[in-house]
Amino acid sequence: MAVALEDKWPVLTRHERALEWLRIWSDLGRAPRTIDAYGRGLTEYLQVCEHEGIDPLEATRAQVGVFVRELTRRPSRRGANLLDLDSGAGLSNATLQQRLVPVRLFYDFLVEEGARESNPVGRRAVSKSGGMVSVLITAV
Repeated sequence: MAVALEDKWPVLTRHERALEWLRIWSDLGRAPRTIDAYGRGLTEYLQVCEHEGIDPLEATRAQVGVFVRELTRRPSRRGANLLDLDSGAGLSNATLQQRLVPVRLFYDFLVEEGARESNPVGRRAVSKSGGMVSVLITAV
């Protein structure tokens, strides 16, 4: 028997629209691993919003940037074993993008539902090069 979404990610119980969005994706028959990845990414975002006092339904591009900044400052799983200038700090570009996809899709849903006028997350939100991270949030 499948675990209920709110049991797996309790933070969703505090964010009704986020739970609704993830349920829709699940009901549409998306692969369990996709739902898991989306649930993890959205949960991480909602937890940062709660910690920073951000209302996710009203978040601005700058406030989404707070989440991106938090992701880029996380220690790498590989830590000091990396032989790279920015070894041990931040997530890879691919992982950053993976974490932002469910956030972007959640805001697309809110726009489609008329709950927001625009999506604060662009299509390609993060670029990391030479140890520098810049947020490239484009107009939607």
